[in-house]
Amino acid sequence: MPASAPPALVAYVGNADSSDIHVLRISPGDGAMHVLEKVPFPGMVAAGGSLPMAVSPDRRFLYVALRGEPLVVAAFRVEPESGRLTHLGNAPLADSMAYISMDRSGRFLFGASYGGNKVAVNAVGADGAVGAVLQVMPTAPNAHAILADPANRHVLVTSLGGDLVHQLAFDPVTGRLAANDPPFVRLPARTGPRHLAFHPDNGHAYLLGELDGSVTVFGYDAEQGRLERQQSVTIMPEGFAGRAWGADVHLDPAGAFLYASERTSSTLSVFRVGPRDGTLVRMQCIPTETQPRSFAIDPTGRHLLVAGQLSNCLTHYAIAPDTGQLTERSRIPVGASPDWVEIIALP
Repeated sequence: MPASAPPALVAYVGNADSSDIHVLRISPGDGAMHVLEKVPFPGMVAAGGSLPMAVSPDRRFLYVALRGEPLVVAAFRVEPESGRLTHLGNAPLADSMAYISMDRSGRFLFGASYGGNKVAVNAVGADGAVGAVLQVMPTAPNAHAILADPANRHVLVTSLGGDLVHQLAFDPVTGRLAANDPPFVRLPARTGPRHLAFHPDNGHAYLLGELDGSVTVFGYDAEQGRLERQQSVTIMPEGFAGRAWGADVHLDPAGAFLYASERTSSTLSVFRVGPRDGTLVRMQCIPTETQPRSFAIDPTGRHLLVAGQLSNCLTHYAIAPDTGQLTERSRIPVGASPDWVEIIALP
């Protein structure tokens, strides 16, 4: 039997200062990136500091939040043949959201407001349109990320200013959130909890610390929705003396490797994930785009794209399947101040 052809890959890059989304096709052969279209944010009056994005679980819709004016989220249909975007409409958000994500069913959109110290839930229709705000919930200072666990029964919320992670129960029928018991887990002072990633199957979660340049490994009790600290590692380059400014963290789809970006040193770190205990061992730390606020890994685990918020470019790396290490393949200019990247495989 001949090997099946690799899936067609499309990347979406949110550019805060040019207020648009670049849609790029990634060649499965040489990894070259080609711009398919540049989509302006519809209805924007004033740009914000970033353009957070989320893809629906079925890859049919892309959601982009505006942190400027008006405070809305734009819903786009992803055209299945090409990956191009069709605007479905805008819906009000409860505040300026630093992060948006979907529950695992695609029926609810979560938002975390850094300045508003809150999280919120919006309904999402079967047609992909975002509906009314269903719930607003206060958090400790500077909510930075919100993410449903793989079972869609609990939700974690980071508080950068409170140095804690909220542990919430989630009702997937009503979309409502409620404090778990205990309601949060604390981190050491000046950790600055920012972004999170769940391992697909080994019962661990990984937290990026913005202020101390760390990744904390947690054991995760999926039944209770509770975290237990197990390890902390640095993402800072060896011998680097500057101020830490962690940005983003992701696992490859198999959960074999973890990647983290750091903005002061403009580096990407690669860690091997222990298959049983989930602990991390660093394999590589390389210079990358200037101020790498966001990056993404494709669903095949073969490609990593990182955006430079100050370089206004996107670099494509091939991921070595045995070590997880990165090799640069191509580079392309995008919009002004790119700060969010999502990748999908077309059906």
